[in-house]
Amino acid sequence: MLRIAIQTKGRLHEDTMSLLAESGIKLDAGKRLLLIPSRNFPIEILFLRDDDIPQSVAGGVADVGIVGENEFTEKKKSVRLVKRLGFSKCRLSLAIPKAESYNGNSWFNGKVIATSYPEILRDYLKSNNLKSDIHVITGSVEIAPGIGLADAIFDIVSSGGTLVANHLKEVEVVMKSEAVLIANPDLTEEKQAILDELLFRIETVQMAEDKKYVLMNVPAENLEQIIAELPGMRSPTVMPLAKEGWFSLHVVIEEKRFWDIIGKLKTLGAEGILAIPIEKMIV
Repeated sequence: MLRIAIQTKGRLHEDTMSLLAESGIKLDAGKRLLLIPSRNFPIEILFLRDDDIPQSVAGGVADVGIVGENEFTEKKKSVRLVKRLGFSKCRLSLAIPKAESYNGNSWFNGKVIATSYPEILRDYLKSNNLKSDIHVITGSVEIAPGIGLADAIFDIVSSGGTLVANHLKEVEVVMKSEAVLIANPDLTEEKQAILDELLFRIETVQMAEDKKYVLMNVPAENLEQIIAELPGMRSPTVMPLAKEGWFSLHVVIEEKRFWDIIGKLKTLGAEGILAIPIEKMIV
């Protein structure tokens, strides 16, 4: 049995639970329990605060964890970063009052900066030869300048709406963060095998994201030109139709590329174009 620590609530929790569900992991998530076993896969889910996950994985309370890269970096625990997962993206940034003029990070010399991430901030200040006082706050960091507790803040930024609401502006992006899968460095062979199977499932789901399975009928005289226009993964599947001189062409295309080429395909005679979402994909 592999124990996975995940965040108790929030956007990262929701994205993680969705990924596990899409990977075929069935959980009794309706029960308000700290530890939930899967009904169909040898894992159990341990729900923790996000800042407790790196320590829990390092100490062996959990075998692996899914946590924000910001927490992984801040805690500096002896865990192995297995995979960046590509969701719950944000950034850690320095922000100052909107009315302040800013001409570079030397502005922070001699200033007080409020943050919940003192280690990451300390490393940034050191690498930039800056001397600032760090005021550690848990939660509601953005109000610190407004109440005179600090001159600036260092905090997570997603949309930037919270900064605007507190009359702050983002001036330096220190690091970009996303959900990461971390593991205890001393997993047994059995637990590593379960993790490898879970990773295979996750990668299969992620491979299919934002891709379409596209089918179309194409005239034989333009087949090669149409194939040349397709940005598919590999050579497309081509099958003759009952109507002489026509083929059915099947290909996988990134959704963002579809509208760029659809006009060219139609000009070259493609008809009956059908784009189907892909749920899972193994390559």
